[in-house]
Amino acid sequence: MPATPSPLPPFDPSDPLGLDDLLTDEDRAVRSTVRQWAADRVLPHIADWYERGELPDIRELARELGAIGALGMSLTGYGCAGASHVQYGLACLELEAADSGIRSLVSVQGSLAMYAIWRFGSEEQKRQWLPRMTSGEVIGCFGLTEPDHGSDPAGMRTHAKRDGTDWVLTGRKMWITNGSVAGVAVVWARTDEGIRGFLVPTDSAGFSAPEIKHKWSLRASVTSELVLDEVRLPADALLPEARGLGGPLRCLSHARYGIVWGSMGAARSCFEAALDYARTREQFGKPIGAFQLTQAKLADMALELHKGVLLAHHLGRRFDARRLLPEQISFGKLNNVREALDICRTARTILGANGISLEYPVMRHATNLESVLTYEGTAEMHQLVLGKALTGLDAFR
Repeated sequence: MPATPSPLPPFDPSDPLGLDDLLTDEDRAVRSTVRQWAADRVLPHIADWYERGELPDIRELARELGAIGALGMSLTGYGCAGASHVQYGLACLELEAADSGIRSLVSVQGSLAMYAIWRFGSEEQKRQWLPRMTSGEVIGCFGLTEPDHGSDPAGMRTHAKRDGTDWVLTGRKMWITNGSVAGVAVVWARTDEGIRGFLVPTDSAGFSAPEIKHKWSLRASVTSELVLDEVRLPADALLPEARGLGGPLRCLSHARYGIVWGSMGAARSCFEAALDYARTREQFGKPIGAFQLTQAKLADMALELHKGVLLAHHLGRRFDARRLLPEQISFGKLNNVREALDICRTARTILGANGISLEYPVMRHATNLESVLTYEGTAEMHQLVLGKALTGLDAFR
């Protein structure tokens, strides 16, 4: 007699595709740790931080994130957790479900600043900075974008010139997350040898990082300008293994990968808020979730949310297998951020006027995602990356 098949589990609205089956016990433990930290330390305060336009506990938060292994977590050695890229992605999803600003803090620290040192730095540079950055003792930032050069970093004006054995850096960087609280800045500059990367201690003479105010997005995040006024650095401030634009672009690929996951965290938060509201808000004598139009919205939101999470899982497995291509990361960022924005906007319509209130997370996530849509490569740039990959023709120039 054939064995009696096990009964199918009931449909789970929080995991309609059964994607948890793709996770190991260790994956789930990482996700649970980060989710609990965010629930305890971020969610009770985030609406107030956002309304005030500040992140008052950033240094303490960084140390706590270091304590749970969230900083540079997919890197190895120097105190880093050595987690899988899927686990790093799960952490990004949970952090951005709390707020994009918190995920940005972690992404810039680990995927940009720490990764640049880990991948392109000397052994001495790694030993000097990475253990303290992993613990959150030192916060890092990444200076590539300039006031006049965002999507075209090859046109950067920041330059470094040799003066004896020293380097002297002059220029400006713009829209730099963590800039005003960083202890070290990874700064990319034009030299006679091409574009090179430098480690700039932020207490260096001639360096300043005025904070950018009056933002209506990523308000619970520190965003700054970097000003380098003939900053003199020793020869060993140069990242020896980074030559040309490929260095910073490789760092950006790491950060973009985190966004593929993180954007789905913001989308999940908005979907859950809309689903809960639809079950409890009554109009015309019954919950609005009982109306066909509302159910159609919820079904479409769930469809795109979990397709996006499935895409993130797929890219994460390819990353762990060392088979992930930059074009595939562009595929993920373009799709997931675009769909996350649509989910947030649809959630806002379900909540009606309440959707604009900070008592709910929807408008906060929607405005944050307007920044996520354009940083680490605008939607248009990722479309052109994919267009070139598909046609073999370069439309950038």
